[in-house]
Amino acid sequence: MATVPWFQRSFSFDTPLHTWPEVVERFRGLPPRIEDKVRPLSHATLTASDGGWSILENVGHLLVLDKVFGGRIEDFLAGAPTLRAADLENKATFAARFNEWDTGELCRALRTERERQAALLDTLTESDFARTSLHPRLKQPMRLLDAITFVCQHDDYHLARMTELAKKFA
Repeated sequence: MATVPWFQRSFSFDTPLHTWPEVVERFRGLPPRIEDKVRPLSHATLTASDGGWSILENVGHLLVLDKVFGGRIEDFLAGAPTLRAADLENKATFAARFNEWDTGELCRALRTERERQAALLDTLTESDFARTSLHPRLKQPMRLLDAITFVCQHDDYHLARMTELAKKFA
């Protein structure tokens, strides 16, 4: 993939606060995007790899990180000074063996987790989206709104990788 690797990227956390409804909608939209992407592909294509993660492993990675992000939402709402850390070695992604999962089951799990989080976000006020905490890897303060935007950028990064793999192996 001709792009800057995720851990080498820098980010600016300046999403206008008044755009939180649109950002939440973008966040909510991941499951149908994934489902549309994987539906026409064969199992062989979904599990093919060029040395990195397969399409199913990319989907599974997003599921793993959604669970981390759910905890981070709790951190923001509790006023935690620093957000909980993610596993930068991606041990859970590797251990889950997502290539062995049923595609429908994996998509349903991701949809369930994302819908749960979106439903929680739907109950919040603009002042909740302005809550700030320190991101542990980036060592930057961010608002809840910025954290959601960051997750959406990460989703898009992996969706682009899945598109690349689909083109390569379909």
